[in-house]
This record gives sequence, structure tokens and C-alpha cells, in this order.
Amino acid sequence: MELWLSLLVVAIVVVFLVSRNNKKRAEAELADAQAEARRLHERLGGQTMNLTAPGDNLPAGQALADAGERYTAAGSQLEQARTINQYRLAAETAIEGLHYVRAARTAMDLDPGPEIPQMRGQRRTGALTEPVSAEVEGRRYTGSPDPSDENRHYYPGGNVDGRPVPAGWYNTPWWQPALAGAAGAFVGMMVLDALITPAYAMGAVEGGYADGYQDGYADGGGDAGGDAGDAGGGDFGGGDFGGGDFGGGFE
Repeated sequence: MELWLSLLVVAIVVVFLVSRNNKKRAEAELADAQAEARRLHERLGGQTMNLTAPGDNLPAGQALADAGERYTAAGSQLEQARTINQYRLAAETAIEGLHYVRAARTAMDLDPGPEIPQMRGQRRTGALTEPVSAEVEGRRYTGSPDPSDENRHYYPGGNVDGRPVPAGWYNTPWWQPALAGAAGAFVGMMVLDALITPAYAMGAVEGGYADGYQDGYADGGGDAGGDAGDAGGGDFGGGDFGGGDFGGGFE
């Protein structure tokens, strides 16, 4: 009987110690995620406030406006954040804003500054290497690797409605209505099919998903929906953010 009591006491002590260590580790991870999100938010705020685009530089002005929106959104997310994932979401919003600042600096022929952490799925989408265009329901949509008065809306690359969109400058932010409702989503999917899918197939995109798409397109004899989809489909936008690459901290 005494042996069983001793074993029970030992088991209780072990459970208590493990529970306490797990709690401390969780608290440390939460504190790290909070500190990183705040650091990135402050970095975005400093860069946004210290940069002004000339009035005639429409792409730079639009990119800075988008960066300002991300700064406000990240601040709101920080105020409401209570969990690690919520702080990571705020951090990603701030990172997106930093990409817009970098784009603005590029549009003004300034040094783009230090490297910025990649966002979820961004490394798989690649970037435009040449102009692309398509007409959807009587409206012309264009994209380019370089900013211009026509292509003034920057997109840092990422996932829209579950599909990859390369980084580049576009004449309209068609990816925004794609997230706003049924009608907008329908138009967004049409633009994806008419503008973005051919861009990958024709080699107008370089890096990331583009490489896998090209391989799959060639191997499948033109069937872009076959192996190419696997290159950026199932894994796309899934694991890099929560699975380790994002959660491991930023430089």
C-alpha cells in the first residue's frame, strides 16, 4: 500500500512539473509573438511616416496609402490579440505593409532598404517578369513587373481565393473585390483565369510556383490543371505561416 501511495505521489509531482513547464513555455512563446508583432508594427509605422511620395508619382503614392492601411489594421489587430496566432496575424499584416513601403521606395528609385520577411505562401507565387493583359467582361486588366501611371497598384504576391497571384504592379486591385462577396469573387476568378493563369503558362512569371507550373504544364502536354496544380495547390498558403517558417521569428 505504501508503495502505491509513493508511486501516486511521484506521478502527481511529475504531472505538476510537466504542466508548469508547458505553461511557462506557452507564456514565453506568447510573449515572443507579441514582442515580434509590436516590433514589426513599429518598424512599419516609422518607415511609413518618414516617406513621402511626390504628387506626380502615382504608384508610390498608392503603395504608401496601402502601407498606411496595413499599419492601421495591424494596430487594431494588436489591440485585440490575446493568442499566439492572433499576434502572428498582426505581424503578417505589418509585414505586408513593409512590402508596400518597399514597393513605394522602388517606384521612387530609392534604395529598397533591408530585406523583409516573406508572407504566408508568398515564396511560392513568384513575380511578373513581363507585361500581361487580358479583357474580362469588356474591361482590360493589365500587370507589369514595373510601376507606371497605368499599373499603379502593387501586389506583393500571395494567395487569392486559394490560387497563387504573382507579385507585380496591376492597373486595378482586382484581388480586393475577389474577397468581398459573391459577385466580386466571380470577377476575381475570371481575372485569375484570363490574366494570371496564362502568365504562369507563358513564362511571364519567375520563381516559386511559376517553376512548378512550367514543369507541370510541359510534362502534361499543356494540361495546366494536372501536376502543375500540385506544385502550388495543396501546400500553397498552408504550412509556412503556422508550421514553422513564420513562427520562428523574423530578421
